[in-house]
Amino acid sequence: MILDKKKFYLEIVKAIIKLIIAGVLIGLLKEYDGLIATLLILKIAYNIYQEIIKQKENKNWLLLTGMLLTGFIGIVGETYGVANGYWEYHQVTRNIPLWVPFAWMLAFHYLYKLERNLITLLVNKSQKNKIILAILLAFILPAFGEVITIYLGVWTYFWPYQIFGVPIFAFVCLVFIHMLVYTVLHFISKKYKIEDKVFN
Repeated sequence: MILDKKKFYLEIVKAIIKLIIAGVLIGLLKEYDGLIATLLILKIAYNIYQEIIKQKENKNWLLLTGMLLTGFIGIVGETYGVANGYWEYHQVTRNIPLWVPFAWMLAFHYLYKLERNLITLLVNKSQKNKIILAILLAFILPAFGEVITIYLGVWTYFWPYQIFGVPIFAFVCLVFIHMLVYTVLHFISKKYKIEDKVFN
C-alpha cells in the first residue's frame, strides 16, 4: 500500500518526463556523440557534487560505486553486443558512441533516485517490496527510454521478438544488470553497515 498516491504518481510522471527529455536529446544529437558525452559527464559531475562532495555527513559513496559498476558492466555488454551484431548504432563514426558508458552510469543514478523517493511513500518498506519495486522500474523505464531513442534512429536491435523495437531479451538483460548491481551494493552496505533506504 502507498502512503500518498498523489506523490507516488507525481514521482513517476516526473521520472517519465526526464526520460523523454534525455531520449529526445540523444536522438536529436546522435551525430555528435562527443557533445552528448560532454553533457552527460557534466550531469554526472553535478550529481556527484550534490550527493557526495557537498554533503558534510552521509556522503553517498554507494551511489558512486553503483554508477561506476553499472558503467563498467554496461560498456562490457555494449562491446559484446555490437561486436556480435546484436545491435548497431547509427550516424556515428565509432561502433559505440562516446556517450554510452555515461548513459549507463546516469541510468543507475536515475533508477536509484526514483526508487529512493518512492520507497519513502510505501507503507511496508520490506526487502520484498523494495525488490518488487526495483524489478518493475528496471523492467519498464529503461526500455521506454530505449524505445524513444530507437524511434529517433540512434540504434537498431537485431534480436527477434521485439516490442516497439526493444527485444524481450533486452528487457531481461536490463533487469538482470540492475539487480546484479543492487545485490552487490546490498552486500556492501550490509558488510560495512551503511544506512541506505534502497539497499538495506
